[in-house]
Amino acid sequence: MEIEDLKTNISAFYPTATFEDGEWLTIFIDAKDWKKFALQLRTTSGLDFDYLFCLTCVDWKTHLTMVFHLSSTLHRHSIVVKSILDRTNPEIETVCDIWRTAELLEREVFDLFGVIFLNHPDLRRLLLPDDWVGYPLRKDYDDPINMIKL
Repeated sequence: MEIEDLKTNISAFYPTATFEDGEWLTIFIDAKDWKKFALQLRTTSGLDFDYLFCLTCVDWKTHLTMVFHLSSTLHRHSIVVKSILDRTNPEIETVCDIWRTAELLEREVFDLFGVIFLNHPDLRRLLLPDDWVGYPLRKDYDDPINMIKL
């Protein structure tokens, strides 16, 4: 499916989406709408985004942005979905019940950025010890022992 066709199909069920063209279509949505939007991407005929292959977070100092990369193995098209989160209370619904790959990826983002994935079945640290303080991939994280100051 071409980028313009993807825009048309997505706008049909999420008219407030904003788009950015590139190698893959990037879609910006409100975090509160993520779960419903994700389910539509997965189940809408012609879209059929059945593969979440990357989920990460970006710290912009003023806010966090969740970034989801999705593909359709049936139609061979891919998109990127971005959603801005409040830095002081970063929350978004889990999608591990829609794409199983999200389960560990969400735990990684929770561990390293502090994003709370609402209704996640097992949201706990994945890489760091339980007594770790802070979120090492946030730009305001300060580790005076291990950090190199430039």
